[in-house]
Amino acid sequence: MSNVPTPHNSAKVGDFASTVIMPGDPKRAKFIADNFLTDAVLVNDVRGVQGYTGFYNGKRVSVMAHGMGMPSISIYAYELFKFYGVKNIIRVGTCGAMVKELHVGDVVVSSGSMTNSNIAKNMGLGDVYEVEPSKKLFNKANKVAKSLGKNVSNGKLFTNDVFYNQGSELKYVNQGVVAVEMESFALLLVAKSLKKSALAIATISDSLVSDETSSAEDRQQNFMDMVKIALEVSE
Repeated sequence: MSNVPTPHNSAKVGDFASTVIMPGDPKRAKFIADNFLTDAVLVNDVRGVQGYTGFYNGKRVSVMAHGMGMPSISIYAYELFKFYGVKNIIRVGTCGAMVKELHVGDVVVSSGSMTNSNIAKNMGLGDVYEVEPSKKLFNKANKVAKSLGKNVSNGKLFTNDVFYNQGSELKYVNQGVVAVEMESFALLLVAKSLKKSALAIATISDSLVSDETSSAEDRQQNFMDMVKIALEVSE
């Protein structure tokens, strides 16, 4: 195997830590590296999808963007797990509330992800439409949030292939879904198929059931709370 094993990632084997924090936006990956990690080194910049490895409280951690949608995150997650020896991936991103109990700025530590996509079938994994995160990472994230004094909610995320779909995913609320986004199902599916560990932590950025909005400053602070939890969970 080449020391640079994939066409989508210029990092060498060993450049990534055992845990990778994954936001969607490359600029957010850089923000995390600049503001949370020490001695961070850029290890990948193919297609502008920046990946960094540094240290958080003395613990070696990586952060890399995953882009938008399930096809994108499934490529990057598969390669990190399969070719770079990564053991844990934690997605940190935004989501839309689907229940009135969740408000803009709330953080959801997801107990699972559902989808109506056929991505599992297309990956040769059969008719799978719901998948759970690593119980260890899930339990640790809730414990960490409590120790940091951060209130978090638990519930399923609905992972949609379509962004502009007029709220049709609301019918899944009666199955325990609390918010919608576009990546977590694919991440958890890939992790399960490769016997690795993954978790999704998401901040409510808007709501499908109310008119709540948030300022850029509010979003930044809530994003930092979510990242702090993810970094503390890293191992």
